Amino acid sequence: MQPLQIIEKYYQPGSKEHKIFVIHAAMVTKKALEIAKRIPERKPDLQFIQEAAMLHDIGIFKTDAQDIGCHGDKPYICHGYLGREVLEKEGLSKHALVCERHTGVGISKPEIEKNKLPIPKRDMNPISLEEEIICFADCFYSKDPMYLTEEKSLKKIRDELAKFGKDKVEKFNQWCELFKETNVKTA
Repeated sequence: MQPLQIIEKYYQPGSKEHKIFVIHAAMVTKKALEIAKRIPERKPDLQFIQEAAMLHDIGIFKTDAQDIGCHGDKPYICHGYLGREVLEKEGLSKHALVCERHTGVGISKPEIEKNKLPIPKRDMNPISLEEEIICFADCFYSKDPMYLTEEKSLKKIRDELAKFGKDKVEKFNQWCELFKETNVKTA
């Protein structure tokens, strides 16, 4: 399976959204593979991580996120489940679950209901080791065109997650320990 071939079915090469998508996906993929290689005893599936990390944000083109070149009609929070739909149509059901479960550190059904989020009311938390690795790696990179290749510090990630609750920061901290993350950036 060639992720770039799938990406180019949905993103016009050379477009703003294609450039941002591919750079972001490549940064997340690189980080995810680095993380996976730190925990060989857990036997992560490196090929799957490489493929799924490249495709984890495939649904952004269906959202209204004009700052990153996307002109769809759905709110950005929908990109996970929309990506799942895209990859299920491609016959990639396991990869599709990564799309749906990668937002933040995951979103629970009660959170979706409580916050009246415009997404299907089901748990969207990463379950497999590979899903967790990709979700964790995604936390380190923004799609902001000014910062696409800049890795965020652990402090910055924790501050961003804290807006959604202490439990999100606790989950991230558990992953830092599990994945032996020692990012020393201070900004």
